[in-house]
Amino acid sequence: MRYILFFLLYIFFSSAIFAQNDARPPERNRDSLGQQKSNNREQVAKGERMRQDEKTVTIEDYKIISHARDTTFLDTTLTIKKEYKYNYLRKDDFELMPFANVGQPYTKLGVDFERFSLYPKIGARAKGFNYIEIEGIDYYNVATPMTDLFFKTTFEQGQLLDAMLTFNTSERLNFSLHYKGFRSLGKYQYNEAESGNFRTTTNYVTKDGRYRLRAHIAAQDIVSEENGGLINKEEQFESGDDNFTNRIRVDVRFTDAESKILGKRYYLDHSYKLLRSQKDSSSVERTALSIGHKFSYETKYYQFQQSAQNDYFGDGLLSSIDDKANLKTMFNEFSLEFNNLTLGRLQGNISLYNYDYFFNSLLVTATQRIQNQLKGEEIALGGSYSKQFGKLGIEGGVKYNLVGDLTGSILDASATYKFDEKNTFRLGVHSSTSMPDFNFLLYQSDYANYNWQNTSAFEKEKVNGLRVNFDSEDWGDLSLDYTTVGNYSYFASASDILQEGDQEQSAIKPFQEKNILNHTKIQYRKELKVGSFALNNTLMYQNVSQAHNVLNLPQFVTRNTLYFSSDVFKKAMFLQTGITFKYFTSYNIDAYNPVLGEFYIQNEEKLGGFPLFDFFINARIQQTRIYLKAEHFNSSFGKSYNFYSAPNYPYRDFVIRFGLVWNFFS
Repeated sequence: MRYILFFLLYIFFSSAIFAQNDARPPERNRDSLGQQKSNNREQVAKGERMRQDEKTVTIEDYKIISHARDTTFLDTTLTIKKEYKYNYLRKDDFELMPFANVGQPYTKLGVDFERFSLYPKIGARAKGFNYIEIEGIDYYNVATPMTDLFFKTTFEQGQLLDAMLTFNTSERLNFSLHYKGFRSLGKYQYNEAESGNFRTTTNYVTKDGRYRLRAHIAAQDIVSEENGGLINKEEQFESGDDNFTNRIRVDVRFTDAESKILGKRYYLDHSYKLLRSQKDSSSVERTALSIGHKFSYETKYYQFQQSAQNDYFGDGLLSSIDDKANLKTMFNEFSLEFNNLTLGRLQGNISLYNYDYFFNSLLVTATQRIQNQLKGEEIALGGSYSKQFGKLGIEGGVKYNLVGDLTGSILDASATYKFDEKNTFRLGVHSSTSMPDFNFLLYQSDYANYNWQNTSAFEKEKVNGLRVNFDSEDWGDLSLDYTTVGNYSYFASASDILQEGDQEQSAIKPFQEKNILNHTKIQYRKELKVGSFALNNTLMYQNVSQAHNVLNLPQFVTRNTLYFSSDVFKKAMFLQTGITFKYFTSYNIDAYNPVLGEFYIQNEEKLGGFPLFDFFINARIQQTRIYLKAEHFNSSFGKSYNFYSAPNYPYRDFVIRFGLVWNFFS
């Protein structure tokens, strides 16, 4: 916690030092979805402009650049979308169901099989929701120093803080420092969690625009106690007994286990224009030829520790448990890009990927010999193309593996047609082949049941998908995803049965489904507005066609928010208040295994089918957004408690949480 406090003070005093003038970005016109109305922008911005080096500075000069080089600008409005993103992950969690404490796993209510990388990851997917990958890092280009502070209360003895400072030394060289950390004791026994995510970035372009560079360093750790869930849930939880409404009295399975993810990464992406034509009267560069290079080096491990072997996971090879899977990767990509205003953008690249996934020692037993390392290199060729033809835009990318056994290929292609400012249609296809995560292929544990080597038995997963999107301001946003998956990899009990009340869990093992799996997902979003009132709706339908029940998902998920928005106190404050309802149909929710940090399928217990109601009051005063929420206020309605995030892991009880997001400008 002292690191969080130090960083908060550093950000605060840095802002105070830089803040020579009372400078604020221009306030932007609000609508219910947070979109900016350009026809009123000049009127809204009047009287709130800043001056720097005799240049007018507006909110649009505070640019946020994603990994895919999509550029947006800072948004200080208060909208219902901001309410949906005001959580631990800082993104809309419609397709997720959190566990009882912050920083714990999320149950997936929806899936997306589309791959962004050719290469397998370390695994422990249930623990990695807050682990920020390369694609999740943003870069900045700002006119003056800017600070973003996010604060939210947690569950007993802790808080969540996300603080970012971005500044520049010149118009062409920008830096950022970003730290996100939290600690939460939780409501149940042995349920504490904490994490720290540090990132620093730089974004640079030379005066003549020939050379561009962006880089980041990330250091992250996620630590949580593992209590194994409830062991007397009928008596102590579902019955609603007043003696156990104080959840610290509820019995849990473990009081001596802990899991941890730690990772460090160094990333560099730079390019140089060898040839380029002079810009025309519209300041658009007509032709350019560039070379580029991307580099990343990352070390990461997942560790599970338990002070004493527990029969619930079977026999132990040692009296205490200390499992640790390590992964070191290095990636280099060299590219050549031709960009022409008439012909489009065409890029070719070649990449080298080195990996080392390892455990500390070989494992030799009377029945098996498990190696301790998977090490090698992958060489791949790739290319991409994009072009805008009036209202029609096309883009695509492909990578094909030449050397190595982990990957095969990845293909993405899409076409976008913009009918007008309000209506857009997009069609996309995706195809990929790749091995599953490393923990499916090789794993070692001090628990005898959790040791395997499947490098020769497992085949590459094959994913083929079609996506259709139609976005309309008048009719709403509709998306359709259809995906087929071959050799789908999953974890399951060796007997595929976990009986209620068993004191020993059947061994969890990795499997592959040889039959083709078909997944359909339809999602619709639409907001209805009458005066100051609005009803925001998100609905999702899913269907899975499969020979065996290896992918369990709810058939229907809905989230509906009825809310009121208005300026108050002579427009000194903007207020937004309402009620959110969320519901998903009951299904066989995957169970959680802390030894692996993974979910595994179970087909014995259907959960879900309970409503979730939240009440919120949010306000905006200048650049500060204040949030107050009564989460799951209907939890005590009725005579029994049946709300679970996973088997034996309850969802959250009623709790009131508050916080704010605050932007400083200098």
